[in-house]
Amino acid sequence: MGDSVQATMSRRYDTISFLSDYGTGDEFVGVVRSVIRELAPHATVIDLTHGIAPFDVRAGSLALARSISYVASGVVMAVVDPGVGTARRGIGVEVAGGEGVLVGPDNGLLAPAVAMAGGAGRAVELTNPEFRLEAPGATFDGRDLFAPAAAHLCNGVDLSELGPAVDADLLFPGVVPLPQIDDSTVIAQALWTDRFGNVQLNIGPADLPEGFGDVVEVRCSAPTDSTGGVRRAATRVGAFAEISAGAIGLVVDANGMLSLAMDRRSAADELALADGDQVVITALDDDAGSASPVRVDLTTRP
Repeated sequence: MGDSVQATMSRRYDTISFLSDYGTGDEFVGVVRSVIRELAPHATVIDLTHGIAPFDVRAGSLALARSISYVASGVVMAVVDPGVGTARRGIGVEVAGGEGVLVGPDNGLLAPAVAMAGGAGRAVELTNPEFRLEAPGATFDGRDLFAPAAAHLCNGVDLSELGPAVDADLLFPGVVPLPQIDDSTVIAQALWTDRFGNVQLNIGPADLPEGFGDVVEVRCSAPTDSTGGVRRAATRVGAFAEISAGAIGLVVDANGMLSLAMDRRSAADELALADGDQVVITALDDDAGSASPVRVDLTTRP
């Protein structure tokens, strides 16, 4: 036990995986990377994405959760922080027995990724002034707090030196919607639309009831939609190219979730779907889906 604890405390990391809503039109990302370079020149910074919509903690948390199983061992620094400069905490959370540490604001951004990595080990609030930059204002914690913390972790500073321990069970939870499932209906939500227009749902293939065939009905609607939304048939397929021209497919995506997709077209545009919209899935006879190989329109939104 003692040797294990000592090994954890003396760990040096070589990689920082960086996610933010900073974009690349301003100097923010470059400045953060430069701070890390100055403090920990041996560390490699991998940019997961800086294209999260401004202030969209939910989208950032989902992107981080999708990525966490594939990022290199080391520090994961995530900054989507509409509460910067307020009483919200900056935190560091150890995962996977010390294989990684997630650093960022305690606003739910880190929580789904922590869960995907097996849950939190040690957690601290980043308050030690020795491991942050002095700053003229309190609006750039990515530069002044999180980058120095990540760099010092890479230099072998133990997590416990960055600030006082906090109860990991009391960290701000993530907001990941759960589906509603019974024998005849699955009420899902659109989690994320990628650049190709594929819409990831918050369900996996095992969430569809056994009685559902290869063709299902999907009804898509925004929270404020009173028209009934768009209703279409969708066929379960293994690859995008298996979807008939103009038809909707239900594909197991690279993260193991079900996604609504079209072949070389945007399912999000076709179904008028936005992230957060509701998708109701019900069984449909296979004959209904095969009536037209091109398109099965049940009803469409005006």
